[in-house]
Amino acid sequence: MIMKTFTTKYIKSDLRSGLVVFLVALPLCLGIALASGAPLFSGIIAGILGGIVVGTLSNSQLSVSGPAAGLTAIIISAIASLGSFETFLLAGVLAGAMQLVLGFVKAGIISNYLPSNVIEGMLAAIGIIIILSQLPHAVGYDKMHEGDYFYMDAEAGNPLFSTIIEALNFIHPGAVIIVLACLGVIVLFQKSKALKKLQAVPGALVAVVLGVLINEAFRLTGSSLYIGENHLVSLPVPESMTEFWGQFSLPNFSQIDNPEVWVVAFTLAAVASIETLLCIEAADKMDPLKRYTNTNTELKAQGVGNMLSCAIGGIPMTSVIVRTSANINSGGKTKIAAISHGFFLLIAVVTIPQLLNKIPLASLAAILFSIGYKLASPRVFGNMWRNGKKFQFVPFIVTIIAIISTDLLIGVGIGLTVSIYFILRGNLKLAYFFKRDEHTEGETIHMELAQEVSFLNKAAIKQTLAHLPANSKVVIDASNTVYIDHDVLEMIKDFVSIGSREKGIVVDLIGFRKEYKIENSRTHVTSVLENNGQQVSPKMVEKGVKIPSNVLSVKELNAV
Repeated sequence: MIMKTFTTKYIKSDLRSGLVVFLVALPLCLGIALASGAPLFSGIIAGILGGIVVGTLSNSQLSVSGPAAGLTAIIISAIASLGSFETFLLAGVLAGAMQLVLGFVKAGIISNYLPSNVIEGMLAAIGIIIILSQLPHAVGYDKMHEGDYFYMDAEAGNPLFSTIIEALNFIHPGAVIIVLACLGVIVLFQKSKALKKLQAVPGALVAVVLGVLINEAFRLTGSSLYIGENHLVSLPVPESMTEFWGQFSLPNFSQIDNPEVWVVAFTLAAVASIETLLCIEAADKMDPLKRYTNTNTELKAQGVGNMLSCAIGGIPMTSVIVRTSANINSGGKTKIAAISHGFFLLIAVVTIPQLLNKIPLASLAAILFSIGYKLASPRVFGNMWRNGKKFQFVPFIVTIIAIISTDLLIGVGIGLTVSIYFILRGNLKLAYFFKRDEHTEGETIHMELAQEVSFLNKAAIKQTLAHLPANSKVVIDASNTVYIDHDVLEMIKDFVSIGSREKGIVVDLIGFRKEYKIENSRTHVTSVLENNGQQVSPKMVEKGVKIPSNVLSVKELNAV
């Protein structure tokens, strides 16, 4: 089975994509660790294992795992409440074990019930947030740590927008020059046919190298345009192997009986699993080869990855849409890209940390700008508008606004609620097709039932039957219907036998299947009315006796 999903056909594009993802992931690993109140190196550990371990075990060909901004609020509060980082690591190991169990009990099926409009809204919102969050880095004002794409402090308001506004007062010309130069290179590589032939050289890598060279030129010439260390990548640089190994930590297993540890573990497992399933669903949707991921296998992979990461001092991880988007947009086709990015992280932190610390964050902002634009391009909004203004576009827009205003999980929850509302509303209205035709002797009304008529449709059908005009003719057509709920059948039966008589409505039932015990071949007269002092009976109908139009005629619905 592994050999069927593993291929070296795309090895060049995968390695090139892995290099780009490495460049994007490096500052994110550090920034998220910083935001979480954890040691910086713990983010690097999670990034390495997210690429190598989870990338190898995962069934997804495109998803990239690592430290997730959505977990920062949980981690920073958990470390404070548990009293030490080592005790938190124990909670992380337990959370990984819980995810492993969720995979075995097939909890990944939850992702199959996520509407596409919510997933599209989530991707567009992330694209917008990526662009907004990188604006301060693009102008050389990095007050808000890099990588905080989703977490907003409700008590402090929304720091993203306030930081952007504040950054406009502290624009660094050197950062602006670098970000524009890097964006130019990225766009040139995307548009130029000649440069596209250089498949072994990713445009993002050229942009980063250009950013380093420009800033070094500013430094050597003593220019005020030079970007200082506060606006560069800040990878930890150990001075000895002892100091390097000292960056690893072990869980405090003596706290295994602490109930608060288990509460944190459960919270981490739940949030990390949901974020992973959301990312996997989004990755499958963006996959140019249209492959599908076994989400249960993904939960198992995440569980193993989190257990190992927290066992050696790393913070918990999830499948991350920012890295995954960078992978797909850079041409990644298989899991080799995710795995190679983990190896690139490992090699870099061991061999060239000083060189990496020369990379301006403005260069990385340019890469993320291009990724964000692809996720939230005007074409995406146009497609959703054309797909359906109410059922598709409204939940799509609500999801975007909710995620930007709150955080990823709350925003998706709000979008999902709105989408379910429209689904239920549409289900109620579209249980049948309602059509009126003018007739000389009155109004003929056709109700064509849908393929499936559930209890959710009962209220709408009941209201329609109750408002039918008197002395009209009604045809209820179930020719294309596969399933009708028992309550709906009982309601139709009551209307035919009782409700229609009071208003003088003629009802024909067409196409009701035998399993519903509905007569479909003969017409019965179910009410006996006076006709010039005489009674009309079923036998008169069979003999062809002419019956005046004021006599009710129905196809009888037998006992169900």
